Amino acid sequence: MRAAVLHKTGQDTLDVREDVTAVGFRRGSVRVRMRAASLCHSDLSAMNGVLPQPAPFVPGHEGAGDVVEVAEGVTGFAVGDRVVLCWMAPCGRCDHCAKDRGHLCIASLRRLGAPGFRIEEGGVIASGFYGTGAFADEVVVSANALIKIPADLPYEAAALIGCGVTTGIGAAVNTAKVEPGASVAVIGAGGVGIATVQGARVCGAGRITVVDPVASRRERALAFGATEAIAPDDLKAVAKKLPGGGFDYVFEAVGRAATVRAGYDAARRGGAVVVIGAGAQDDLAEFTMGELFFNEKRLLPSLYGGATVGRTIALVVDLWRAGRIDLDGMITHRVGLADVNEAIAQMRSGEALRTVVTMD
Repeated sequence: MRAAVLHKTGQDTLDVREDVTAVGFRRGSVRVRMRAASLCHSDLSAMNGVLPQPAPFVPGHEGAGDVVEVAEGVTGFAVGDRVVLCWMAPCGRCDHCAKDRGHLCIASLRRLGAPGFRIEEGGVIASGFYGTGAFADEVVVSANALIKIPADLPYEAAALIGCGVTTGIGAAVNTAKVEPGASVAVIGAGGVGIATVQGARVCGAGRITVVDPVASRRERALAFGATEAIAPDDLKAVAKKLPGGGFDYVFEAVGRAATVRAGYDAARRGGAVVVIGAGAQDDLAEFTMGELFFNEKRLLPSLYGGATVGRTIALVVDLWRAGRIDLDGMITHRVGLADVNEAIAQMRSGEALRTVVTMD
C-alpha cells in the first residue's frame, strides 16, 4: 500500500512510497481504510521537531475512513463504520477520563514511536503521528483512537473535524463559553482560527475581529462570519477603541509567545485570552505578577476543543447538519496522496486554508 513517510526530523518533504504495510493489528485494535486526510499545521510542527514525534513516521492526524477489520476485544465498532481519527486517544480509565475530561488523558502519548508501519525496503519500522498516520491508504490504530460518525457525512468534511475544526469550535463553545453580544478577536486566520470564528458566531458574538498579516486570509475570514479583519499592526488601536479598552475574548491560534502577549494586551481588564495554538516548549510568554494581579485577565489554554473529543465532535456534526457551520468552504485545495508535498507547500505559503488529501 501507499504511505507518505518522513524519514528524519527536519526534512521538508515526505517520501511517498508504495511498499508500506500497516502493522500492529492485535487485540483492541482496528484496521481502517483511509479515504481522506486534511493537512494541519501540527503535521508541519512534528516534521520540524516543534512537536515531539520520533522519526521515521507517517504524518497526518486529521483523517476519515471506513473500518475494514475489528480485532478481538473491540466493542462499538463494526466493519463498514465510518470513522474519524482521534490523535489524543483517551484510555477511559484515568482520573481525567472518569471526570469526562478525556481530552486531557495522556495515555496515548506513552505510545509515541510505537510501530505502525513497515517499509519493505530495508524492513524499516515507522510510527504514525501521535498513534494515527493518516497519510496512508490504511492504518491500524487502537479502538479508542477512533470516533464513529454518521455515514452521510462526506469523508472530506469529516477529515476536518478530526482536529482543527473541533479544536477551534470547542475553544469558543467549551473553553471560553463566549456569551451572546461579546466582542471577540481571533489571531491567526488558518484552519483553527477560521473554526474559532465559526464557533464564536454560533455562540452569538456581536463582534468578531480576525487578525492576520496576509490580506487574502483576512478577506477569506469575512466569508465565515468575521465582522472585520485587520493586520496585526492595527490590533492595539482597534482594541483601545472598544468599551473597557479591549476585547472580551482574544483567541490565539498561532502558537507563538509574541502573539499570546499581543492577545493579552488586546483583551480588556477582566477579559480572557484563549490559547489554542500548539507552540514550542522553549517559546516563553512573559507577564509581570503585577499585571496578572491587577488586570484579572484570564489565561485559558484550550487543548483539542477543551472537552471530551467525542462530545465536541458530536456537537460539530449537529452544527453542520443544521447548516450553522461551513465545512466544505474550508477546503480550498484537494490533492491525491501522491501529491501530498504540494499540500505542504500550500500550507507553508499560506495559500491554503485546508488542503484535503484523498486516497482514492
